[in-house]
Amino acid sequence: MAYNILAINPGSTSTKLAVFENNRCVFNVSVKHDAKEIVAFKRIIDQYEFREKAILDNLEKSGIEIKSLNAVVGRGGMLKPIESGTYAVNEAMIEYIKKAPRGEHASNLGCVLAKTIGDRIGAPSFIVDPVAVDEMEDIARYTGMPEIRRDSLFHALNQKAVALKAADDLGKSYTDLNLIIAHLGGGISVGAHQKGRVIDVNNALDGDGPMSPERSGSVPMGPLYKMVFSGKYTLEEIKRKNYGQGGLVAYLGTNDGQTIERRIKSGDEHAKFIFSVMCYQIAKEIGSCAAVLKGDVDAIVLTGGVAYDKLAVGLIKERVDFISRVLVYPGEDEMEALALGALRVLKGDQTAKEYV
Repeated sequence: MAYNILAINPGSTSTKLAVFENNRCVFNVSVKHDAKEIVAFKRIIDQYEFREKAILDNLEKSGIEIKSLNAVVGRGGMLKPIESGTYAVNEAMIEYIKKAPRGEHASNLGCVLAKTIGDRIGAPSFIVDPVAVDEMEDIARYTGMPEIRRDSLFHALNQKAVALKAADDLGKSYTDLNLIIAHLGGGISVGAHQKGRVIDVNNALDGDGPMSPERSGSVPMGPLYKMVFSGKYTLEEIKRKNYGQGGLVAYLGTNDGQTIERRIKSGDEHAKFIFSVMCYQIAKEIGSCAAVLKGDVDAIVLTGGVAYDKLAVGLIKERVDFISRVLVYPGEDEMEALALGALRVLKGDQTAKEYV
């Protein structure tokens, strides 16, 4: 049987849409939103009607009849900590996202849009492996300050999808493998996958782990709290130094990989050095995960947009390939991962989990 699935991935100023017939993508578009219109909304959740209209208009223009859809799946947002899997969108999920106690993020709209459109046509709505996936062991949650715990917030959707691809290529089940998976994008998360569970991972949002193209990663606390209380910066400015204006942006003025590559090829030694620093820190994080897995590592997996960069892959690989083989899956196909998560439920291969 052919199942038609609409996948929705909301970004800060765009909404990615894709329609799949089973595992084959038959429609794919990124709907751009005017930044002036977006900033007019006080909260992320207030955008859902605006975005729903944009989605429906684009589907209609493309000749896609929404009544032909068998399911709608959205990118999961900042929900409470949950285990990996495909979840049916329910009222408990919607109410949690409306309150947004863990923070405002464009991905919060995914479940709301999926349910709204799904309800229109009487189709089920799902989310798959949201950033809130939490399978960490308790020992990994503790810090040296009892008031602060480490949270699991990472690129769960892509890490889990790539883990399945790697397992298939290795001819084994994901639940039989120990993998270290490094998602290398605007944010960077490196997870220790032990027999199908991510038992430790850096918080890619809150300044934990390696620097990335636009995030600071971990920094020494002493200089940081002196900076915070210096009176020179507002809380919002400090946040931006961590998220959005940190990492390569802070040093090189850009997070664009092609621009940085051109600068390096033209002889910009500073750009080359800073890029090498990022790769050095990624390799250190991979090494940390190897310690978590006690050296029992079946493969190291590099994925995300930065994995297209041969220099980055080479710099990381030369420091970590003594640990295990290195597999590279450049880019991230989040739309496919969303659709396949919904498809597994529609076909009866998995049962949708309940968010409570």
